[in-house]
Amino acid sequence: MTKILRLHPDRLFPSDSATRDIARRLYGSVKDLPIISPHGHTDPRWFAYDRPFANPAELLIIPDHYVFRMLYSQGVPLEDLGIATMDGSPTANDPRAIWRRFAERYHLFRGTPSRLWLDWVFAEAFGIDVRLEAATADHYYDVIDAALATDAFRPRALFERYNIEVIATTEGPLDPLDHHRAIRESGWSGKVVTAYRPDPVLDPDDPRFIDNVKRFCAMAGEDVGYAGYLRAHEKRRADFRAAGATSTDHGHPSAFTVNLPQQEAEALFAKVVSGPVSARDAELFRGHMLVEMARMSTEDGMVMQLHPGVHRNHNDAVRARFGKDKGADIPTAGEFVTSLKPLLDLYGNDPRLTLILFTLDEDVYSRELAPLAGHYPALRLGPPWWFHDSPEGMRRFRERMTETAGFYNSVGFNDDTRAFLSIPARHDVARRMDCGWLAQLVAEHRLEEDEAFELARALAYDLPKQAYKL
Repeated sequence: MTKILRLHPDRLFPSDSATRDIARRLYGSVKDLPIISPHGHTDPRWFAYDRPFANPAELLIIPDHYVFRMLYSQGVPLEDLGIATMDGSPTANDPRAIWRRFAERYHLFRGTPSRLWLDWVFAEAFGIDVRLEAATADHYYDVIDAALATDAFRPRALFERYNIEVIATTEGPLDPLDHHRAIRESGWSGKVVTAYRPDPVLDPDDPRFIDNVKRFCAMAGEDVGYAGYLRAHEKRRADFRAAGATSTDHGHPSAFTVNLPQQEAEALFAKVVSGPVSARDAELFRGHMLVEMARMSTEDGMVMQLHPGVHRNHNDAVRARFGKDKGADIPTAGEFVTSLKPLLDLYGNDPRLTLILFTLDEDVYSRELAPLAGHYPALRLGPPWWFHDSPEGMRRFRERMTETAGFYNSVGFNDDTRAFLSIPARHDVARRMDCGWLAQLVAEHRLEEDEAFELARALAYDLPKQAYKL
């Protein structure tokens, strides 16, 4: 028997009928607002050259670590999903066979946010009305593959179809930004900007750190000394701003910061670019450079994002064979109050700095992050991130941060994704969840409905645009 795929219009809304009615009204006012996507990892080549997506596997499986990490956890080798190896050894190259493996195991995603996003893509983007399973795998593949061959499913057309007002990609400090240059020179009106992610030249634990720093300084025309290294950052930040960047992003293991005296900073830099470096010195250098990045942000106006608290590439065997960012990143405990104090002592009260904080440790929302953001003018709270970009994660976020920090010390939603079609899907989930939360406050007479309408718009559109200076 064919199983129907249907997206219920009241999905994610409260079950109480009166509260649900309020949520419907609120959602109706924001569902069609333009998408502000201020932080993500889509490929700028998509928008620069507007080539068709190759096939369903290349679009929805291979670039999405949420998808292939679940399949890997259930014993599917990454080779069988077409994930490229570091040494170039062969992997599965039949996209239909990869799709069938995925479809046979689609039940594994029940109850996950990936299921919500993917079902939205299948139904809304491609008009499919039967559920994905082994029996419908080829039907899905044929429908999606045929659509991808049309102009309507090229990257720029999808950008416009889903009313994306602006999207920020994220590039490293060694990126020449050629693709962003091609976008600007193409004459296309879509707004695609970059963001400065200097981790490869800030983190001495990166295996290529010393070589990265040498290339980085050479790229900026500077000597490999501490003063030249800082000037190289300033020059590269200027290059990124010329490519539309309004923000920097930092994925450090912790939120540790330290303000070293000039001589100590120079000596530490000399140690880390000579190698090998101790764990203490690596953390000290990262912590000092976060303070330097904050200083530079007060001077050039770039918004600063901090994404700490992840043990990246936890599975050594997977990293050795497939490289980094292959679904093996695991959350760690977070601490912000003590760690951020050196930075906040210098810049926490400075109106020129906006520092957006993220965490994968939900315990610190009510204990640390909401009180910090509820006090320091420079601080804002980023949305539930990564493992917590889910209905339950969004609800817990609002419960734990709103009473101390309020709504306006948060920055709305950003999707933080590599999977292009999950962008509108994720924003739809966020808008539904925020409207459900606001409806609950109205139903409990803690908020007037006109205020809830203002907040629904702010969370969906105004706050991210304001916070990221877009």
